Amino acid sequence: DVQLVESGGGLVQPGGSLKLSCAASGFTFSNCGMAWNRQAPGKERELVATISKDGTAAYADSVKGRFTISRDNPRSILFLQINDLKTDDTAMYYCAAMCPTPGKLLGTDYWGQGTQVTVS
Repeated sequence: DVQLVESGGGLVQPGGSLKLSCAASGFTFSNCGMAWNRQAPGKERELVATISKDGTAAYADSVKGRFTISRDNPRSILFLQINDLKTDDTAMYYCAAMCPTPGKLLGTDYWGQGTQVTVS
């Protein structure tokens, strides 16, 4: 079975740091683009960072310079380093995999259950 299990969230003071992890299993991690999304209460889900299978990263303007996405393909783990946390970063953070699938033009997406980050 496909699993994406996030960890590393918590309660942090403004200006603090966290490193989120997402452990993947049940699919070929190295073949997939990966992403971190977040959703704050009452707001729409927001894409914050992506990383291609070869390690090319991209970020939402709201997190550039503070968030760093990375991946460890041999261990099938996705990371998100978050520095200089702000109260607006409070949200549930989800990792997602976007995987090519034979016969499916848009491939297959997998999602984790999320890890809560609270900045207060």
